[in-house]
Amino acid sequence: MDAFYASAEQAAKPSLRGKAVVVGGLGPRGVVATASYEARRFGVHSAMPTAQARRLAPHAAYLTPRFTLYRDVSNQVMGLLRALSPLVEPLSLDEAFVDLEAGGAAFDSASAREVGERLRADISRVTGLSGSVGLAVSKMLAKIGSERAKPDGLVLIEPGTERELLAPLPVRVLPGVGPATGDHLRRAGITTVDEIAEAGQDELVRLLGRAHGTGLYAMALALDERPVVSEREGKSVSVEDTYDLDIHDRVRVRGEVARLAERCTRRLREAGRSGRTVVLKVRRYDFSTLTRSETLRGPTDDPAVVREAAARLLEGVDTTGGVRLLGVGVSGLADYTQEDLFAQAAGERAAAEAAAEADEQATPGPAAEAVEPVAPAAPEERRWPAGHDVVHAVHGPGWVQGSGVGRVTVRFETPTSAPGRVRTFRTDDPELSLSAPLPLVEEDGGAGRG
Repeated sequence: MDAFYASAEQAAKPSLRGKAVVVGGLGPRGVVATASYEARRFGVHSAMPTAQARRLAPHAAYLTPRFTLYRDVSNQVMGLLRALSPLVEPLSLDEAFVDLEAGGAAFDSASAREVGERLRADISRVTGLSGSVGLAVSKMLAKIGSERAKPDGLVLIEPGTERELLAPLPVRVLPGVGPATGDHLRRAGITTVDEIAEAGQDELVRLLGRAHGTGLYAMALALDERPVVSEREGKSVSVEDTYDLDIHDRVRVRGEVARLAERCTRRLREAGRSGRTVVLKVRRYDFSTLTRSETLRGPTDDPAVVREAAARLLEGVDTTGGVRLLGVGVSGLADYTQEDLFAQAAGERAAAEAAAEADEQATPGPAAEAVEPVAPAAPEERRWPAGHDVVHAVHGPGWVQGSGVGRVTVRFETPTSAPGRVRTFRTDDPELSLSAPLPLVEEDGGAGRG
């Protein structure tokens, strides 16, 4: 898919079509997830700090991600791919490999091109978005083809032309060549794929080690035997948060870890999985990152078990200087659970103690009348993430343009309407509420929410 998150937001918001859109974290430490092609003209790209993106493209629309919408669209696209072949290997929400031969969908270049063009038309019809297709004899070449086809195109790499195509390309185009490997090769005078092939396998093994050097040499010769694997087993489930300001309060750190553990186990259960190793990740004020893990006696998806394990791991980490990122994960995944009876008993004991404490507080003691009543805490201000869907009792559906100082600005429009009007409300307006995303294409146009 082309600039997937940003394109989905443009399709959902008529007023943003053809304009620069940046999707990602909006805080001081936020990072760009996706930039529209209009934003990329200003130099904005994925993984760039949002603060830097704002300097490059100050007039762009900056939105927080709406993963519910992206998953819906992804399910629609993956359904189209699975109709072509039983061998579909998703890489992310917006990218997948498909073995066309396994499904009998294509048997030569002409039939492959026909299938690719039909797929692009189907994606546009069903989702309202564009996707780019790379067709080749291997996964590596298909990936390169799809990148060359962007945006909204198709590239077919004919069998026998692979070496000629790869030769002038930079080494970073090959799988497994990241910034560190790329710099290492550059210092050795190797900057193109052709220069990798010319260097020879022995030289690459000397530079990068046997496994990496051998694999990279084969790919430089356009040799990639990796099959398309339909079931990609996740090795772990994890969640993490980066904080706008370093957290110094140990009590809050414990609370954040407990909250992350709850989110992690919720994702674990949604995936129908369990795991036996709990992992804690802590990035401190000086950017040093620590990971700690504890392996349980058996797989679990019990929030109490994961929460308690994460809390034990936190006790061994010094956070006095401040914490900028926390994460909790579960690895060693399985499809079944083995209840931890000790944790279950501890949870029941904690619940009983909490209930007893609540009863004690509810029962007035002898001095109860002498205690001055405490004023209730002010309600927490409602959050209105930029770009998220809302509905107003009078004005109907719209999306949040921005909020602050007790006000929220909403543009009232839908994916199938004309650009809408903007209105501002109090953040506590009872007639305004967050809502689920609307489909990008009307049902009778072929789309349905997956």
